[in-house]
Amino acid sequence: MAARLGVDHQRLQQFVTSSTWDYAAVRRNVARWFAGSQPVEALVVDDTGFAKDGSASPGVARQYSGTLGKVGNCQVGVSVHLVNERASCAADWRLFCPESYDAALGDPVEAARAARRRARAGIPDEVRHAEKWRLALEMTDEMTGPGGWGVLGQVTAAGGGRPVVVADAGYGEGADFRQELAARGWRYVIAVKGATSARPHDAAPQTLAYGGTGRPSVPRYRTAPLSLRQLAIAHADQIQQVTWRHGTRASRGNPDAAMTSHFAAIRVRPASRRIPRAADGSLPECWLLAEWPPEADEPTGYWLSDLPEDTPVAELARLAKIRWRIEHDYRELKTGLGLAHFEGRSFTGWHRHITLAVLAQAFCTMIRTDPKAHAPG
Repeated sequence: MAARLGVDHQRLQQFVTSSTWDYAAVRRNVARWFAGSQPVEALVVDDTGFAKDGSASPGVARQYSGTLGKVGNCQVGVSVHLVNERASCAADWRLFCPESYDAALGDPVEAARAARRRARAGIPDEVRHAEKWRLALEMTDEMTGPGGWGVLGQVTAAGGGRPVVVADAGYGEGADFRQELAARGWRYVIAVKGATSARPHDAAPQTLAYGGTGRPSVPRYRTAPLSLRQLAIAHADQIQQVTWRHGTRASRGNPDAAMTSHFAAIRVRPASRRIPRAADGSLPECWLLAEWPPEADEPTGYWLSDLPEDTPVAELARLAKIRWRIEHDYRELKTGLGLAHFEGRSFTGWHRHITLAVLAQAFCTMIRTDPKAHAPG
């Protein structure tokens, strides 16, 4: 890049690692530009890995990466993207901090080692190990919460409604993320595993008759919950064909490039102990969306959603599948815009490099959607 720009390589490197510009302010400007100029239908959450050879890069550790498909020596970045069917913006990022980087470890030797690694990489004291879903929630609050970036205000000012939060099963495995989103007023469509426990929508807690001694019975469910897989298979008669969007790869057999599969949408009550019960002991209802292609022996995908009861199955499927945009973003950012090319060893430098890649992608989006639009920020 330095050669193409005709500038000194070291000065360009210092711009990324040593200068004082605020990467969060740049991200805020890019996110607000996108939210004010493009419809935002969803906030899509995911993470991506950056393979590394050594141990000096911030946040590097042997950890699982979906990008690698295995445990490897890598960094992991968690991101929240503003998305519609035609465009998206990789708006906010966090560098995942593995437990081995947390100086609060109980072992004094490990704690001292972690402190040295943190100091070498310039990791701020307030950055500690946290689950990836907590980082995603933190970014959602930063972009849309009180005193934050005002992205939600930009969306509504442009005539849009409140977006839906979409994530894969890595974020839907536990109930905590869904509960925190619901507490903040977010609707969600989040992938889960088929083994997740739930009850049929018509299951009701029962109170046993009081025998006159001991504590009176309290309302609770008297049967064991089922898995989402079991519930979906029991409702196989509700499967219907759904086209959720039209792609670009038309063929003789599919001239409209229709993206189609078969889905069933049923009402269930997720059964995690972390989900609060109502006064009558009942669990809240939500949608279970199960994808069951005709050639498969059983469902291949599961999502839980708290969208309204009258939401059509086609809309549930469309929103569940809209996370394809984040895969597009990662591919474009890494293969075309240098997202994974950072070789620096500082926490701030990593964030600035990521931000410059995000800014470059926003510029590409601007050109694709409106060549005459003003540049963001």
